[in-house]
Amino acid sequence: MAKKWGFNVIVAYGLAIFLWASAFPGIRVGLESYTPEHLALFRLLVGSIALVVIAILTRIRLPELKDIPAILLLGFLGFTVYHTALNVGEKTVSAGTASLIVSMTPIFSALLAVWFMRERFGFIRWIGSIISFLGVILISFGTGDHFEFNTTILFILLASFSESLYFVFQKRYLIKYGFLAFTTYTIWAGTFFMLFYLPGLGQEIISSPIESTLSILYLGLFPTVIPYFALAFVTSRAGASEATSSLYLTPALTFVIAWVWLGEVPTTLSAIGGIITLFGVLFIHIQGDKLLKRVKRNIKIEG
Repeated sequence: MAKKWGFNVIVAYGLAIFLWASAFPGIRVGLESYTPEHLALFRLLVGSIALVVIAILTRIRLPELKDIPAILLLGFLGFTVYHTALNVGEKTVSAGTASLIVSMTPIFSALLAVWFMRERFGFIRWIGSIISFLGVILISFGTGDHFEFNTTILFILLASFSESLYFVFQKRYLIKYGFLAFTTYTIWAGTFFMLFYLPGLGQEIISSPIESTLSILYLGLFPTVIPYFALAFVTSRAGASEATSSLYLTPALTFVIAWVWLGEVPTTLSAIGGIITLFGVLFIHIQGDKLLKRVKRNIKIEG
């Protein structure tokens, strides 16, 4: 397949990055009036309703009964746990900092692939992982008014880890159902589990200021749904590796959006920790790709 980065692909890619980056400050606005649980439920309900309409229009086929338990579990991990834990963490952690910690998801995914899929991790990836974790430690000490560990960072790490589980174990179902259909199933599954928090949501919507409610409506309609379709389009034109590689731009854009929207400015220690964390993730990606290409080139020469 020819890999083409035409105007439409660039627009779709930029849209995906922008919407995902805007989700982190959007959550901060929603948390001013909503509990983390109600925010997650409200957001997923809005996204699920939009996906019902899309599923009808595109005639997405229903999953097989034997796959429903796995879909429910992956939806619970990738959306119920992820969104709830991220929201709890963002009550005290800035939007930009949260996005940096979530950017460690590829590292967790790689580690899980080693443990469960018997994939090789390699020395370079271990070095990059250690660098990133050191960065997170610096971030955690730089998010408060005093030099102390911010325990809510652990909730964002939990969100990143649960999302990694979702990514690692979704592969066979992505092949079977396709990216868009499977994502739709798992969002619905995640919403189902969040219904436990339905009591009190209506009253919270009534009593909350319009700004917080509009922020959650935005989160449900845009960052929750559209980026997946945009990224699927980019993947079909440019390939999966190219489509996901530059998503590391998301944290940088999140800092800009949070600064403009919320006036958030990271502390010096958090900024240093963020740079170190992102460097570790990029080190794994760039150096790992170079190593893979070198191995493939040697195989061709020897063959």
